[in-house]
Amino acid sequence: MYVYDWPDEPPPPRLVAAWRVLGTMPAERVPFWAADWLIAGWGDVSVAELAGLSGRDPRAVDDLLAAALDECGPDRRDLDAEGAGRERAAGMIAFTAIAEMHAAGRVTERWVATVVSTIVGTIPNESLSSLPLGRIHFLADEWEFGWGRSGDELRHEIQQACRTQLDATFETTKASPARNATAWWRRSRR
Repeated sequence: MYVYDWPDEPPPPRLVAAWRVLGTMPAERVPFWAADWLIAGWGDVSVAELAGLSGRDPRAVDDLLAAALDECGPDRRDLDAEGAGRERAAGMIAFTAIAEMHAAGRVTERWVATVVSTIVGTIPNESLSSLPLGRIHFLADEWEFGWGRSGDELRHEIQQACRTQLDATFETTKASPARNATAWWRRSRR
């Protein structure tokens, strides 16, 4: 499953690296994002080559992506590890980006529930579902099929999960500022 309906702006390179780990990266969109990264002044030859691809061949995209991400500069040491720690780091990056978009009013609670459910569904173990936003992965079904709590109650729970996710990220980034995907990207684009 892929994260297809990412709103309005290209995702930062570190977030794309996290999606790659999680198996939710839509390869056909990566060349377009690489073009945006070039416009923003990030990357060099590998990013340009990636931007020149059509996106129809996922292997070609994947072959160039690691070098392109290296050129863009985000710290990916936590994503290069093996096992559940790698998946947890990728989930933390993806869920933090989602929570930040929600806090900025760019996405709805229902969108958050749907995307979190999609991401957690790719790796059915506790490395994702134990994260603050990962704990709400089951709410998409409750919302879609209308059983259980009201829409207001679900919205409240998702809002609280987003706040908790951002709080957890803040605690993590105090120890390692390079872990925050979107904050790095926003600073780099100024």
